[in-house]
Amino acid sequence: MTNSEQLTNSAQPLPRTAVPVGLADPVQSARAELKAALAAIEVKGNVPRRVEKASKEAAVKARAFADRNPVGAIAAAVGLAAVAGSLVWVIARALSR
Repeated sequence: MTNSEQLTNSAQPLPRTAVPVGLADPVQSARAELKAALAAIEVKGNVPRRVEKASKEAAVKARAFADRNPVGAIAAAVGLAAVAGSLVWVIARALSR
């Protein structure tokens, strides 16, 4: 077994956007590259999935922050509410003129 085969077999499975190492057949290699390119386009182009993933990660981080620092979490929530309220006020005032 070569080093690349050992790495491929012993390591974690390849992500969908990666091309396997050691494809000798040019047709298989081209298909693998096309499949990886299409998967990469889907990952980058699927904005709703990316937003959902980012919001879940942010919620987990916010919960962890609130568990470690409840006073800071309250201050952050009040600050965000003030910024959101100010933004709504500025937009409403601009639209009313």
